[in-house]
Amino acid sequence: MSLDKRKVLFTCEHGGNEIPQEFNAAFDGAEGALTSHRGYDLGALDLFQKFANAPYADKAFYSTTSRLLVELNRSRHHPRLFSEFTQPLQEEEKRQIITQHYLPYRQKVEEQIHDWIQEGYQVLHISVHSFTPVLDGEKRKADIGLLYNPGREREQLFASKWRQEISRLDGDYKIRYNYPYKGTADGFVTLLRRKHTPEEYAGLELEVNQKFALGSPEDWLVLQNVLVSSCGKAL
Repeated sequence: MSLDKRKVLFTCEHGGNEIPQEFNAAFDGAEGALTSHRGYDLGALDLFQKFANAPYADKAFYSTTSRLLVELNRSRHHPRLFSEFTQPLQEEEKRQIITQHYLPYRQKVEEQIHDWIQEGYQVLHISVHSFTPVLDGEKRKADIGLLYNPGREREQLFASKWRQEISRLDGDYKIRYNYPYKGTADGFVTLLRRKHTPEEYAGLELEVNQKFALGSPEDWLVLQNVLVSSCGKAL
């Protein structure tokens, strides 16, 4: 595809663990959860900002509101849209959260994609995430996950090219497809696929093991640079 007919979008749905002041009472005693992987994607915002500043990034959107307030990467009617801290709130309070924090973020992303498609561009959307090294006592066996829909050729091809470019720059990283989650699971990218044809829209989720953000700053910086550089080469 011609470079002048493609737009590249980066998003980060879980960049922070902020709670709006009016909902602080619902999170009394929740400091441990908010600072853990449940509250946000550790390191994801740092990595996202590297992508956002790359010369090939056409637009970037992020949120620093905690996923424990509302899960921006879940559909509106997903049973875990609200966490155990916000599920007990009154329906009016939940509507307020949806109106003020959920819809504005998702709508600006959707509107940007829609506008580009209307202008005749093909969109490549990369959603930046990180995952906890150990979940429920089980160690995750990957450094990098590339999540895509195997039924959409553009996504499959880009994931394959990106993996090759990462390995060319550093062959020590363990890269897995559709891990630690399936690329077709409920999520923002999955919704966007339903709204647009494979020719109009390709969406991938990048998942990076949080052990890098928790470990050596030098190793973490190296990985960030490898991912940003390899993505550019794969485009």
